[in-house]
Amino acid sequence: MVTNNIELDVKVKCLEANMTQQQVGEAIGTTGQYVNRIIKKKDGLVNKTFVDMMEALGYDITITYTPRK
Repeated sequence: MVTNNIELDVKVKCLEANMTQQQVGEAIGTTGQYVNRIIKKKDGLVNKTFVDMMEALGYDITITYTPRK
């Protein structure tokens, strides 16, 4: 199981960076609507097979975010 609320994390990071999802989408060559669809999709960001493997091994997944320098 992924323990992060990725949708909330992205929204917080957008606020911290003073960017909208539209601006994030443009920065990566797509649209804000696509960014929103991906973060809301249950298995959209983390590969389901990877999650299943880690769960079978007895692990949950926690994603940490580290600012680039």
